[in-house]
Amino acid sequence: MEFAELIKTPRVDNVVLHRPFMPRVEGTLCLTGHHLILSSRQDSNEELWLLHSNIDSIEKRFVGSLGTVIVKCKDLRIIQLDIPGMEECLNIASSIEALSTLDSVTLMYPFFYRPMFEVIEDGWNTFLPEQSFKQIESSTDEWRLSYVNKDFSVCPSYPPVLAVPKSIDDETIRKVATFRHAGRFPVLSYYHKKNGMVMMRSGQPLTGSNGRRCKEDEKLINATLRAGKRGYIIDTRSINVAQQAKARGGGFEVEAHYPQWRRIHKTIERSNILQESLIKLVEACNDQSHNMDRWLSKLEASNWLTNIKEILTTACLAAQCIDREGASVLVHGTEGTDSTLQVTSLAQIILDPTSRTIRGFESLVEREWLQAGHPFQQRCSQSAYSNSKPKWEAPVFLLFLDCVWQILRQFPCSFQFNEHFLILLFEHAYASQFGTFLGNNSFERRKLKLPQKTVSLWSWVNRPQDTERFLNPLFEANSLVIWPSVSPQSLLLWEGVFLRWNRSSKCLDEAYDEMIHIIEHNKELQSKVNTLRRQLAELETEDVQLETP
Repeated sequence: MEFAELIKTPRVDNVVLHRPFMPRVEGTLCLTGHHLILSSRQDSNEELWLLHSNIDSIEKRFVGSLGTVIVKCKDLRIIQLDIPGMEECLNIASSIEALSTLDSVTLMYPFFYRPMFEVIEDGWNTFLPEQSFKQIESSTDEWRLSYVNKDFSVCPSYPPVLAVPKSIDDETIRKVATFRHAGRFPVLSYYHKKNGMVMMRSGQPLTGSNGRRCKEDEKLINATLRAGKRGYIIDTRSINVAQQAKARGGGFEVEAHYPQWRRIHKTIERSNILQESLIKLVEACNDQSHNMDRWLSKLEASNWLTNIKEILTTACLAAQCIDREGASVLVHGTEGTDSTLQVTSLAQIILDPTSRTIRGFESLVEREWLQAGHPFQQRCSQSAYSNSKPKWEAPVFLLFLDCVWQILRQFPCSFQFNEHFLILLFEHAYASQFGTFLGNNSFERRKLKLPQKTVSLWSWVNRPQDTERFLNPLFEANSLVIWPSVSPQSLLLWEGVFLRWNRSSKCLDEAYDEMIHIIEHNKELQSKVNTLRRQLAELETEDVQLETP
């Protein structure tokens, strides 16, 4: 298919662009296969480049012969284009609709993007499972890398290489995979060096209404327990939902068959509920009625902060079991690709200081989201403005990033990265020139040949001159476990994502710049103090030498 077939009118002059908190721009609108571009008549530097894949929905309005297209983006921005001529306006609108809803992944921009920067480090090879496992291997010999899934036949949504207990052979793993949802057998998610406890994740067991049993499954998860120790199974579904799953062939671990494990149910909402929550939240944030009661009522009705609270509470529970109880943990919901990953990754943010660095966080996203099989292509195909009925879409990853921001806000000196880094990941998960978030799992990414045909987001972010933008000036390495508060009073709306297009950030930007200035000035003064201390020590030494006969 040629993109030209979808572009009815490639160029229109005298188009007026309206954007939040920016002056209106009059210029020429051009449509390419992947971008909507508006260039100013007056200022050659004033340009808008918008990826078609970032467009969630459009609306058309007409007043006489003047048409208006309102473009609602997946990053929650809303822009307005005033287009002279009804026919041109209709053509532009239908072209945008066609180009923003392409079915084929291989027609998306990452397959056509050629970087303008030198790729110093190939991000596709930066966080391979073998490299991550080396750190665990240096602390324990109880785990091994298994290549049982090298051809993706055991579990299509798992990567080819996985960490499993050393005492469990590949044949046993194959049997366990038939007993877990979509073949997602229990695998190592995190090893806690402090006490040797582990966190695993999996899909639900397929016990069914007949109470099916799998001794190989029991053997595998028991292999992670120390002598005389109990473990915890954290199920991210309510007991009722877990019971209902048995009628559909799913279920949960029966205590009679897993006597050394205690099962705890912590309810995290399913994906369709979360998508509704996002839509309601964004609608509340865009409500310009300025009525306080209405705002608070809509914010509460969205349940967004309630969802944040539930996810963080469950992650804290998992971390507490590992660090304070000295117990190993298995986390799963139904599929093990959504709420499970939120819990395992947030628990690592709490427990592991490495995860709070830029590289460590990238590695976490790679291991616990991309390689672990979170279906980004399905979950992020629509955002809050789409007119079509949600099918697979859900802000699961955005909720995780919001939870990280809540912890960052409570521990502002414990993270090497800043809020802008989290916002960048949100934006690129929904629309990007990089191939990192394309596909739903490692199997799909291999079939699409993404490492050969696209550029990794990490290749760009990890260039020193680009990393600098995402560094937190307040960062001081903290090797301790951090325990965030999950009380309702401690959780705030993430303004940097949800209100950035609704109100000016000028005052916040000025405050941030002033903070940077104070920190730099403090460093200069500290340097001077250290120099003066050295000079004083030298003078005192000389003085002693002179006094000595």
